[in-house]
Amino acid sequence: MTEIRAAICHAFGEPLRVETVRLRPPGPGEVEVTLAACAICFSDISYLDGGWGGALPAVYGHEASGHISAIGPGVTGHAAGDPVLVTLIRSCGKCPTCASGRPVLCATQPNPGSPLTTADGGPLDQGLNCGAFAERVVVQTSQIAPLPAGIPMEAAALVSCGVITGLGAAVNTARIRPGEVVVVIGAGGVGLNAIQGARLSGASRIIAVDMRADKLEVAKEFGATDGILATSAKPWAEARHIAGRGADAVLVTVGATAAYDTATRYLANGGRMVAVGMPHSGARSAWEPVILAATGNAMIGSNMGDTVLTRDIPWITDLYLQGRLKLDELISGRWTLDQINTAIADTRTGAARRNVIVF
Repeated sequence: MTEIRAAICHAFGEPLRVETVRLRPPGPGEVEVTLAACAICFSDISYLDGGWGGALPAVYGHEASGHISAIGPGVTGHAAGDPVLVTLIRSCGKCPTCASGRPVLCATQPNPGSPLTTADGGPLDQGLNCGAFAERVVVQTSQIAPLPAGIPMEAAALVSCGVITGLGAAVNTARIRPGEVVVVIGAGGVGLNAIQGARLSGASRIIAVDMRADKLEVAKEFGATDGILATSAKPWAEARHIAGRGADAVLVTVGATAAYDTATRYLANGGRMVAVGMPHSGARSAWEPVILAATGNAMIGSNMGDTVLTRDIPWITDLYLQGRLKLDELISGRWTLDQINTAIADTRTGAARRNVIVF
């Protein structure tokens, strides 16, 4: 067992405590990764607040990058020292869902149990299959992807969730085509990447909707053509006025039911609403089925941007190296592990694009 430092959630809604914990060696099909960086995602915060339940105590964090430091039995194609990103996407690679190209929805993923224990040997949950608010992690090989030379570890960490979730929602789930009108509700870390995905896909208009005017200006730096305040009386009417018609795709990138309640109002006939942001369990939104039927609108869920790591990470990182995808600009602040509660508090304000814990 290796002793490492990790930020532990002992009770929902309370500050994390940085403590020494134990990490077992990697087992069959697993690798140990010594982390360089881990970003703070609102999914982590939802778990910390008890919004989605879960066992405690736990170590959360899932948007990470680092270098392989140990390899378990039977692992091939990876070596100690390799730079990799670490994701929560754990898949078996064999079930019908994986075989159909949707490993993010794998229902038969291996579950070897948490590799973490407390300093005195007690149970410690590996939150989101990663437990990356820690100096090291042990994860399945399906959860890592190689990184090319030249990409900074802090930027690479963002690709693990925020980038693939937003970019993938636009490219893989919404399948935006050249000339389409796109509305992105929420201009946070995921929303900015959905905007980048819509730009790369050739959307004619990309309209960002957010509660804050400063975030709308940032959205334009990432490719939005227009910005609308969500606090206006009828933002969907403003969007129709700007584009001259309804949107072909609306991507809801915030976990707010109010955003979902109005999302379909932006749509043109035959348009699709893509659900990306995740409200707390039990939250409800309502629509009129007759309108969906009459307009031919569709509602589509997007989990982790329907990403296939071996397919999507190489082209995403290559786009960055070509200068066609912004990653460095997504980082709002850099923090140490001991500063994690301050970094989380800053993230809660909604002003941050992504705060990154640097090890």
